[in-house]
Amino acid sequence: MVRTVLMVAEKPSLAESISKLLSDGRAVKNSRTSRACPVYEYSGRFRGQDARFKFTCTVGHVYSLDFTSQYQNWATTDEEVLFFDAKTQKKEASESARVVSHLRNESKGCTDIVLWLDCDREGENICFEVLSIVRDNIRDWNNIWRAKFSAITKQELMGAMNNLIKPDQNQSDAVEARQELDLKVGIAFSRYQTKYFQGKYGNLDSSVVSYGPCQTPTLGFTVRRHDEIQNFKPETFYRISPTITKNGITMYPDWDRNRVFDQGVGKLLIGNCQGKAKITSVQTKRDHKSRPGALNTVELLKIASKVLGMGPHHAMQIAERLYTSGYVSYPRTESTMYPSSFDLHGPLRDQRNNPLWGDHVNTLLSQGLTRPKSGVDMGDHPPITPMRPATMGQLGGDEWRLYEYITRHFIATLSPDMHFTRTKARISIGSETFTLVGRQMDREKYSFATILQHAAVEDEILPDMKQGETLDVTKLELYRGETSPPGYLTEADLIGLMEKAGIGTDASIPTHINNICERGYCQVGSGRVMIPTTLGIILVHGYHKIDDELVLPLVRQNVEQEVNKIATGKASIDEVVDWTLRIFLQKFIYFKNNISLMDQLMEVSFSPLANSGSSISRCGVCIRYMKYIESRPQRLYCQSCDQTLSLPQNGHIRQYENKKCPLDNFELLLFVVQDGKTFPLCPACYNDPPFENIGADGKSKTMGCNECPHPTCPISATMNTVTSCPEDKCPGYLNLDGSAQPKWRMVCNTPWCNVIVKLPKGMHKVAVDTKNPCEECDSNLLNIKFKDKSPLPDGAMSFKGCVNCHPYLSSNLMEIRGRMANPKKKGGKKGGKKGGKGRKGKGRPKGPKDERMGFDTF
Repeated sequence: MVRTVLMVAEKPSLAESISKLLSDGRAVKNSRTSRACPVYEYSGRFRGQDARFKFTCTVGHVYSLDFTSQYQNWATTDEEVLFFDAKTQKKEASESARVVSHLRNESKGCTDIVLWLDCDREGENICFEVLSIVRDNIRDWNNIWRAKFSAITKQELMGAMNNLIKPDQNQSDAVEARQELDLKVGIAFSRYQTKYFQGKYGNLDSSVVSYGPCQTPTLGFTVRRHDEIQNFKPETFYRISPTITKNGITMYPDWDRNRVFDQGVGKLLIGNCQGKAKITSVQTKRDHKSRPGALNTVELLKIASKVLGMGPHHAMQIAERLYTSGYVSYPRTESTMYPSSFDLHGPLRDQRNNPLWGDHVNTLLSQGLTRPKSGVDMGDHPPITPMRPATMGQLGGDEWRLYEYITRHFIATLSPDMHFTRTKARISIGSETFTLVGRQMDREKYSFATILQHAAVEDEILPDMKQGETLDVTKLELYRGETSPPGYLTEADLIGLMEKAGIGTDASIPTHINNICERGYCQVGSGRVMIPTTLGIILVHGYHKIDDELVLPLVRQNVEQEVNKIATGKASIDEVVDWTLRIFLQKFIYFKNNISLMDQLMEVSFSPLANSGSSISRCGVCIRYMKYIESRPQRLYCQSCDQTLSLPQNGHIRQYENKKCPLDNFELLLFVVQDGKTFPLCPACYNDPPFENIGADGKSKTMGCNECPHPTCPISATMNTVTSCPEDKCPGYLNLDGSAQPKWRMVCNTPWCNVIVKLPKGMHKVAVDTKNPCEECDSNLLNIKFKDKSPLPDGAMSFKGCVNCHPYLSSNLMEIRGRMANPKKKGGKKGGKKGGKGRKGKGRPKGPKDERMGFDTF
């Protein structure tokens, strides 16, 4: 019997690389069910039997966790409900990739499955996501296997294939618990404080005022250092600074007292420094600096920021690309010690022909390796190691710089320690004593510093000195200075604090740092220092005023400890989630009841909505002008009605020809993206669509005039739809864009589609005829008038035609891709294929929408 084995990796590139190595290059690519997830097929042997292999992939997590639609509305859902009563659901993370249907189809007829997902907790969780999809076709647990590997090399992969294990449900459950906790806690706090503060202040410059059990303590570290800097009070100090010379070498000995803070005492002591400098002792000894330990993720991120100038998020993305390409081992590891079975010679031999470090490698191979320093073997993956030789020409840019460092660090761990001579001279000037320290590296011996130059000890050469010798003091002064505050945390400092406090994992630390920057709570300054913004500072201070535990690392430490119990089988997922949510629910209620304490800080630094923005259009309720708040998130505010209305993001808003919505009397606005799409909108309809079934899935929560099915409004989609969008898989329509005249064009009304079709030049007036569609394709016709000269063969100054079928129109259209805004939804209901039916649906109207608890005491 020939077995059919489904193999699943986490990324398309990994599926390609692993299948080629396992099949000796015989794997044949097939993209029959998913362009995003190709299948590589080959024949071979599996567990002693002939087998046909189908190697495919996911694109990361198959599912994402979210609340059901019932709890998506911020205005109608109480945040307390989100902790226990609100239902959650798994949604396909990337609908366009069609991973679920792809895996279900490919698993048909398969007898076995081997899961080649990344070997960490997240990868274990994706294993069970995949199994939930294929379980109707592959049910027997005896035929379900997990491959454990740390590098994309044939030896490593063959070893994994010959030592298959079972996926670990406990590890997967730990991820499920963290996902549910982060969703419910983060969304509850974030929704409440976002609504509260954006409804009061106009210049927060943040789309969402978010809270996160990892994000907020991370921000807390940066604010704590900022507070230390702000609260620092400099003190004046005095230091005796002599200058002495010998054999033309100028030296500056350090005062053994270091400094004093009383000027009178300083003057008294410098008065005791009379005569020449006398050398009272000279000590010379051999010393060394140890080679570095093996490289784990946290140390790589620190070095990337400190030495290479790369942000941790960017560095991690590059490391993952190097891993999937087979250049380095798995970059997410906590281990700093190689297992005894690890072959150190193999990766080292691969580097012997490199022009930059080949000589050093050959010396190591000939004289013998130095065993790497002892460290910690966490049992997850070996330290980060180069697995394949590369050159700058092959990689280039930041990929090469990171690969070069990883390789140099690996070679350095196998190199001898750096040895040098340390000289220490004690000097007296009068009754005061001073010290000179010099050191000189051993140039004749190679060491790790030869390959890892930034870690080398710099020479500080002293002239020959003898005890009892006297030297001239060429200058003696009482230096006056001031103590200085600590500097802002660097990214490397922050990573170290997060690791020590247990905030995040080696894989998630870069994400948390990136989040506080992207959300406007912190900025990366010169030298990659983390400088908190006003909003970030106020949030942290506000949390401290209400509940310290919301910002201190204690919160996440306790959560991680409980999640680790799930991973090790010591606690169930239900127990941990219930325990943690009950704590945070009490904390949320206390936070909500005392948010005025944070608001006291907000009102000092931010402007009320009434004092923000500029008047732009009239409210349909009170007929008074509303304010346009341009800072993130841009929105409208009606002071008379005390109402805030959302607007689409990442574009500009302007008035639209003083036209009003026939449904609610609000003046229309025009949303403009430079070099991109534009569309009109009614502020009221955009926030509360008056028609059902808006959007491709019929569930859109916003609506522009380009999607409005109103049957008679001259601005609606019904009156301006021309034909279906030509983009493959786009469910939208091309609407006539009247705001662009005299450069007439059609724009797709689906928010995520950026198709723009330019009409021929020279048209004076263009209108859509919605009553007499094209007889051939059922698209709506255009009534076109020319101003000066007709381009038509018969010289006609006006005509009616179809953009798909009329010879002049169809041959002179120009399709371009505009810049994208920030769509909050997918949209458009498609009525036909390219060149097919125009939009005829009109929608259906409907009526208007109507004390904290601590971890230590729980």
